[in-house]
Amino acid sequence: MARENPLWGEERIANELLLKLGLRVSPRTVRKYMPKRPPGRARGDQRWSTFLHNHARAIVACDFFVAVTATFRLFYVLVLIEHGSRRLVHFNITQHPTADWTLQQLREAIGCTDAYRYLLHDRDSIFARSLDESVRNLGLTVLKSPLHSPKANAICERVIGTIRRECLDWLIPVVAISLAMDPDVLGGSLQPRTPTHGAGSGRPRSSIRGREPSASAIPAWNRRALAAAQQIDTRRLAS
Repeated sequence: MARENPLWGEERIANELLLKLGLRVSPRTVRKYMPKRPPGRARGDQRWSTFLHNHARAIVACDFFVAVTATFRLFYVLVLIEHGSRRLVHFNITQHPTADWTLQQLREAIGCTDAYRYLLHDRDSIFARSLDESVRNLGLTVLKSPLHSPKANAICERVIGTIRRECLDWLIPVVAISLAMDPDVLGGSLQPRTPTHGAGSGRPRSSIRGREPSASAIPAWNRRALAAAQQIDTRRLAS
């Protein structure tokens, strides 16, 4: 069975034996008796990393991360990033993430474009079956990363890590609106410093527009809060 179906793994063969022949065999036992691939011979299937590399321009990945405000309120941030250019396509926040809210964000970000063919996300319960069906109706193929495998969606995880290190580790949001500030503040200030392996020799494009963020893009009340925090830090250092 393994020789006739080289793309089948030990779990698939074990399930076939159970369903068709009624033989309950452990996948580890199947792996013990599977023929070994000679050294130097290429795999019969395509590796996950090879697939991501070949279709990088057509893949958009999404994921959630958590942000806590100064009043200990929990918010969920949705991030969508393009694999080919590492461009931040869309982001938004909510306190109560649902499948309907997530689907609306996906429609706003990629619903009116045919540049993407695949949507990559994890197996969180937010990405319900109805959401995947609606995404398929938009003309995209849904790719689900394996369970407990963050490296399968490594680019999106790396962006989330950059947002934490460059922003949230240094600034505690006062309220939710300070997280949902002008997209240029997030997309323009973080992305030029983010390493990229995408196509092209230049730095990644800005998420929305090609200009750098300015101080006027930050709300006035937030600038006052930042100035007050800097004064407190200065007094602590002086003392």
